[in-house]
Amino acid sequence: MSNIDILDDVFEKFVNNAQVFKDREVLRHDYLPDRLPHREDQIKLLGQTLAPALKGARSSNLIVYGKTGTGKTAVTKYVLNHLEVKAKEFHAPVKFCYVNCRMAGSEYRIFANLCQNLGVSIPFTGLAAGEVFDRFRTGLESTGTLFIAVLDEVDALVKTRGDGLLYELTRMNETLSRSKVSLIGISNDLRLKEYLDPRVLSSLGEEEIVFRPYDADELRNILLERSASAFFKNVLSEGALSLCAALAAAEHGDARRALDLLRVAGEVAERKGGNNVIEDHVREAEKHIEHNRVFEALKNLTLHSKLVLLCVSHLNKASASGAITGEIYEVYNELCNEMGITPLTQRRLGSLVNELDSMGLLNAKVVSMGRYGRTKKIRLEITRSLIRDVFADDSRLGRFVEYEPKCLAKSR
Repeated sequence: MSNIDILDDVFEKFVNNAQVFKDREVLRHDYLPDRLPHREDQIKLLGQTLAPALKGARSSNLIVYGKTGTGKTAVTKYVLNHLEVKAKEFHAPVKFCYVNCRMAGSEYRIFANLCQNLGVSIPFTGLAAGEVFDRFRTGLESTGTLFIAVLDEVDALVKTRGDGLLYELTRMNETLSRSKVSLIGISNDLRLKEYLDPRVLSSLGEEEIVFRPYDADELRNILLERSASAFFKNVLSEGALSLCAALAAAEHGDARRALDLLRVAGEVAERKGGNNVIEDHVREAEKHIEHNRVFEALKNLTLHSKLVLLCVSHLNKASASGAITGEIYEVYNELCNEMGITPLTQRRLGSLVNELDSMGLLNAKVVSMGRYGRTKKIRLEITRSLIRDVFADDSRLGRFVEYEPKCLAKSR
């Protein structure tokens, strides 16, 4: 059978036998439903914070906290979409712009997105950051608008680029007369304030909303509502629905993970030609998602975090007992020298180890050494082959995947 025949067979089977999904888009992260269960209090509080804009007053700046998948982005978009509808009714000049800071990647691209929302043209690259900011401020002033800038995953921006952009935005109202700007920062990290300059913090943190994780019953309700629109009748089993909710609740109450599990479980059933989604499909979906999640997490790490993982990988290969911070720092220094980059301090490297531990990529466990005290033993929580697969194609790190650190060879 030729390649074309194989594809024709796959496509025709799908078109003729697809009886699982009625609308799979309902299970996507960016789908915004008409109702957001178990987030009524947060919707009300956010609405109350933004309501002054309907009477021409600038609303307070706001920080929205919560772990991934707790509904922060969905609730914020939901409230702002309705605010714009109401603003038209009351003829209030309200406008908002949503930017994901992790996706934008730089201050330049964030300001370019804000400018684009105002109809101000900005080239993809080539201008100084100050020039882009000035164009945004001039464009905003000319509109006479109450502008609400929503910066999602703002913690990612602050950790990699600092808080300069936030400082400019929070101080902008001092130079505006016809327009006003309010800021909503959405953060996955509850420690965001620790990274902010006191001057920024005093302006930005006027109001706060914290989103707690969903429990298993709440996740089940969310999935039940979505599944009614996503699947044909009697396709989804009770067991599969409950298992998706339980697995997601066990991992920080993440609604995104629950929706991913349900969607991928449906796709597994679909590929197998089934007309029912059962628990076995959820188990298979979990393995598939976990692999992809770790793969993406590794790809998106900073250079120094990748180096730390490589160091632990080399040390774990040399000794199964686990590495200590001093050993990691010695190998890390050697790799930095080989690359011609300045190493971070040992204290900062310790912070990176803790971050990788919280992500589940490392296991940093304090163990007793008897009369020698206590120390932290650090091991990989992922396979060395996965690190090799991800980093082998990295232009800067590829050659260090199979590298033999000289400092380890000396200690043997």
